[in-house]
Amino acid sequence: MKLVVTVVHDRDKNKITESLLRNGFTFTKIGSTGGFLREGNVTLLIGVDEDNVDRLVDVIRDSCKTREQFVNVLPPDAAPVGTFMPSPVKVVVGGAVCFVMDVERFERF
Repeated sequence: MKLVVTVVHDRDKNKITESLLRNGFTFTKIGSTGGFLREGNVTLLIGVDEDNVDRLVDVIRDSCKTREQFVNVLPPDAAPVGTFMPSPVKVVVGGAVCFVMDVERFERF
């Protein structure tokens, strides 16, 4: 048994949850926030048999794509008064991060 912890961007949460359910994977969904852009994320906890990990990762990969977005380097409220505000910077957002961990014991009550 494996535990796959997957962090996805809020914009991908509906697509990935529908795709996981359609492919027979169950999960627990936890709201979270990213550190760099402070945007909403969803963390999914997915228990899966070792034989299905590759299929699960394929479903996640197909559901979560990266995209480019323009962001301001400093939020306006963090910059001192009179500070020059540089032009927005293009960054890559979205996609997914997956951690696959061994599960020593699993019980459902």
